[in-house]
Amino acid sequence: MSPVEKTHLNCVSHIKMNVSTDSQSSSSYHICNICQKVVTKEEKGLRARSSSSGPSAFIPEDEILEATPIDACTELLLAEAYYPSRGLDHLTQVMGLHPHYLQSFLQSQFYLLWMDGPLPLHCRQYIAIMAAARHQCSFLVKMHVQEFYRIGGPVEWLRGLQHAPERLRNLNDINKILAHRPWLITKDHIQRLVKTGENSWSLAELVHAVVLLAHFHALASFVFGSGINPEGEGEKDDDGFQLIKNCSCDLDDNCGLEPEGVFSDSLGMTDSREKKESLLVGSRGFKEEVVPTSKVSRFVVDGTFRYQDFARHGEDILPTFRAQDYSWEDHGFSLVNRLYSDIGLLLDDKFRTVYNLTYYNMASHEDVDTTMLRRAIFNYVHCMYGIRYDDYNYGEVNQLLERSLKVYIKTVTCYPERTTCHMYHSYWRQFRHSEKVHVNLLLMEARMQAELLYALRAITHYMT
Repeated sequence: MSPVEKTHLNCVSHIKMNVSTDSQSSSSYHICNICQKVVTKEEKGLRARSSSSGPSAFIPEDEILEATPIDACTELLLAEAYYPSRGLDHLTQVMGLHPHYLQSFLQSQFYLLWMDGPLPLHCRQYIAIMAAARHQCSFLVKMHVQEFYRIGGPVEWLRGLQHAPERLRNLNDINKILAHRPWLITKDHIQRLVKTGENSWSLAELVHAVVLLAHFHALASFVFGSGINPEGEGEKDDDGFQLIKNCSCDLDDNCGLEPEGVFSDSLGMTDSREKKESLLVGSRGFKEEVVPTSKVSRFVVDGTFRYQDFARHGEDILPTFRAQDYSWEDHGFSLVNRLYSDIGLLLDDKFRTVYNLTYYNMASHEDVDTTMLRRAIFNYVHCMYGIRYDDYNYGEVNQLLERSLKVYIKTVTCYPERTTCHMYHSYWRQFRHSEKVHVNLLLMEARMQAELLYALRAITHYMT
C-alpha cells in the first residue's frame, strides 16, 4: 500500500471513529406504512429534516447556488438541452455541484434523447417514462411527459402502458428485469423482442432502448438519493401525478435491514474482523411486494416485481458475473458503439469521468487520494448485482464503508424510492454536501453500467 493510500485509510478511520453509526443494531431500521420509506426508530412520529424549497430537500439551497460556476461549453449544452421557456431544473442544479461531470452527463443524455438514432423521438421519451415509473419517480415521469407533449407524441399513450403500441409494451419484461434483477436477463428475452413479426425490434433499436432504460433507472436513483424536490408547489401536478413529499412517518413495523453473509468468503476477505462483518446488508427490512398506488403506476405492469438479493440464504446460488469474462471496456463498449454509433464513446467518457473525479479532499482533510474509496463504492454496487472482480480485495469495502453508508448505498441503488432524509444525513456527517452528491453520481453510474453489462452480454449471446 502506498503512503498516499495509507494516509487515505487513516483519514477514513479517523472520520468513522467520530461519525460512524455502525453500532446501530439492524432492528433500528423500519419501513414507514405510509410512504414505504426506510427510516429509523429515532424518526418515529417525527417529520424528516428537510427543506421545503429549493432544488433539494436534503441540501441547503445556498450551497447549491454557491457551486462552482458552469463553464462556457456546458452553458452551450444547457442551451441546447433546455428550450428557452424553461429554466434549469432542480436535477441539473444539484448535479451542477460537479460541473465537469455535468458536461459529460448532458452530452450523453442529449445524444440519447435528441440526436440521430434508431428510435423516433417520441418513443425515446416514452421509454424514459416507462423506466422512471418502475421506481415511482414522479419527478422524471412528469419531466418526460411534458417533453412527450411538446414534441407531439400521441396523447392516448399517456393514459397508461396498456394504451401504448404493442411494440413498446413488449419492452415491459426487460424494463422490470433491468430495473430490479438484471442478472435474470438472457438471450431468450432478446430473441422474443427481435423475432415478433410486425412488432419486432432491430438490434440497433433494442440497444438504444436498453441504454435509455438503464440511464433512467439509474437517474431515478440519483433523484431520490439527492432529495430532488419537485418543480413547483402542491402535492400533485396538473396531470395528476403524485409528487415526492416527506411524511410524518407512522412506524409500526419491526422489520430491519439485516446483515447478509453472501459473498463473505468467496470475495477474498482475509482479515478476521472483515470476516465477522458481512460484506453486504440484506433486504429483510424491505417488503418485497409493495403495490404502487400513485398515478405514475399507470406506466407500470407487475409493480410487485422488485429487487431481491442476488444470492439469498437457502436458495440456489446464481452464477457470479465475472468481470474478467465480460467487461465494459473489452466487450460492452465495442458492441454498443457498433450497433448505436458514438453512444459507446459518450457513455465511456461519462463512466471514466465519474470514476476518476476527485478534488483530493475529504471533509476537512486536504491532499487525500480517494481512489480506494471511489473504487470501493463502485465495486460494492456491482457486488450487489452479482458482478465480481477477481483482482479486487473486497476486504477494502468493510475497511472504507461504514454500515450506515452501506445501508444508504443499498437503498439508493436497489430501492431508491424509499430513501429518506435521515439516511442521507446519517453517514459522513462531517462531509460536504458536494461530496455526498459525488457518492450519488458514483452509485448512479455503477448501477447503469451493471444493467448494461447484463443486457449487452445477453445480446452478445443472442448474436453468437
